[in-house]
Amino acid sequence: MDTRQIKALMKDFDESNLSRLKIEKEGFSVEFEKATVATTAPVMQQLPSNTAQTTAPAAAPVPAQSDAPAALPDNCEYILSPMVGTFYEAPSPDSPPFVKVGDIVKKGQTLAILEAMKIMNELEADFDCKIVEILVKNGQAVEYDMPLFAVERV
Repeated sequence: MDTRQIKALMKDFDESNLSRLKIEKEGFSVEFEKATVATTAPVMQQLPSNTAQTTAPAAAPVPAQSDAPAALPDNCEYILSPMVGTFYEAPSPDSPPFVKVGDIVKKGQTLAILEAMKIMNELEADFDCKIVEILVKNGQAVEYDMPLFAVERV
């Protein structure tokens, strides 16, 4: 790879939703990683309990179960998708899910995998919490900032 190709690759990577990219070809290796919080760690946000009752624009992403947030306790927080991709609840189709409703998870524990452009990104808990609800289905496409899990801090 020459300098021109590397610069073009850097520009494409910078404009993409990827958080990390590694390329190895014929003894040459290059790796890029974005250091922004939005793409390297799950985003936690406290949403008001009346969120489900507000009208959102048609283009805005909504959870798979749009009425679920209204039935959740007031102390719930949402783990939001840090990227656009595909949500996977387990490391492989024949493996058990990383977490189930009711599980207590520790900070840094893997909650799911988000696939973006054939790269598997582990979504980790930012703090100790209890899984109250899983808001998306296995294999579902997710958007940036889309609620994935409803959790309670423990």
